[in-house]
Amino acid sequence: MLGGSFWIAVLRNAMSMGLMMSFFLMLDRPRYLMKKTIGCYVIFGCLTVTGYSLWYLNAPESFVKFAGLSSIVVTGLFCGLMSSDRVYLSLYKMAVSFYLLSVCVFCGVDVARWWFDANVWVDILVRFVCTVIVLVFTWKKLRRQFLDGVDFLMEEMDLFSSVTLLISVMIGAVVAYWPNLQGFSIFNMVRAFVTLFMVGILQYTILHLYIHLGQEHYYQREKELLEINEQLLYRQMELMRESEMEAARIRHDVRHHTLLIKEYAQKGEIEELLEYLNQYDEDIENQKIKYISRNRAVNSILSVYARKARSRGIQVYMDVKIGEQPAIRDIDWIAILANAFENAIHGCESSGVSHQEISIYIARKGNKVVIRFSNTSAGNVNFHKGLPTSEKGTGLGVPSIMKAASRYDGETDFELQNGAFVTRILLNIPCCMENRA
Repeated sequence: MLGGSFWIAVLRNAMSMGLMMSFFLMLDRPRYLMKKTIGCYVIFGCLTVTGYSLWYLNAPESFVKFAGLSSIVVTGLFCGLMSSDRVYLSLYKMAVSFYLLSVCVFCGVDVARWWFDANVWVDILVRFVCTVIVLVFTWKKLRRQFLDGVDFLMEEMDLFSSVTLLISVMIGAVVAYWPNLQGFSIFNMVRAFVTLFMVGILQYTILHLYIHLGQEHYYQREKELLEINEQLLYRQMELMRESEMEAARIRHDVRHHTLLIKEYAQKGEIEELLEYLNQYDEDIENQKIKYISRNRAVNSILSVYARKARSRGIQVYMDVKIGEQPAIRDIDWIAILANAFENAIHGCESSGVSHQEISIYIARKGNKVVIRFSNTSAGNVNFHKGLPTSEKGTGLGVPSIMKAASRYDGETDFELQNGAFVTRILLNIPCCMENRA
């Protein structure tokens, strides 16, 4: 710090709080509406700037030593409460904002001390220019990239990695504020510059790495869904070929039916003819195709996998009460139903039980869709954090089911119950999605 009057301190504190909160808000998904959020930010910023400026006025020495380090705690608590993101992601964003503040402070103070004889206004001008550059870069380049990849970032970052990143960025950030390093010298200036530069490069690289890994995993899941969809289409084509063969058989049989009807008519055997026609009507009624659901995607998926299960000696019972347009994408139906049915078939086959069955219940209740699969199980399923696991890790198709359900703020539950493996899925259908459907 280069000193100055109370109003100089107000100006510095305003720029510092403005940088930290603006950077955080640009990369944040607020808990409340944006208008309310901005209002809260403005009120908190004014109160904080006033409080820190009074601290500077009454105890300048302690302010110079501890104001910078304390600002991350005060501002971090407020911004974290205003954010809807996970705690560790809010901590990481606040640490990065504090790091950028440290860079601006370092540039302002050392440029003023090195070339302009510690001029206060040069310090403020350099800080202002650096702050504008940071905020413009964040808005123009970083914001969209970060928000587009924040889901990937949350999936890839675990507690250990987030703590490691937080510690590394804090090590670089405290360089500009650590009391013992504030004396001006070429050594301190070069050390601070190198540390801040290396930490910045490291953070930017790791951020891209996590987002890239998340995108790779996302594309892998999409590829798996496409493969499932391709298998579903192949099975539907097989059903179509069987339907064509059945139609050819029916055409062949119709010729025999016509000849027999003509024979009855020519002989005047009306009672025999009527009895034969009644039998023919009953036969047609028994062979009539019964649709599982009016929704074409649901009907196709369940029909194909039910046929696959029955061909392997597995009994399938279905109770499906779904309308034509429940505002759920076909690709999400495939991700949920195909994976759940495939898992159920796999569970039955690996159970070793003579009588194997799959029970399916799907219904819409208001703006919710309830899905329940129950299949015969040997009871030896392993769970990790509430999720079924296979020898290769997470259970087959479980990540795809959970990802598809998350698009509808849904919930998933897996458990063993009375010798059966039960999968429960609850999807929420917002009114806006219903209107678009």
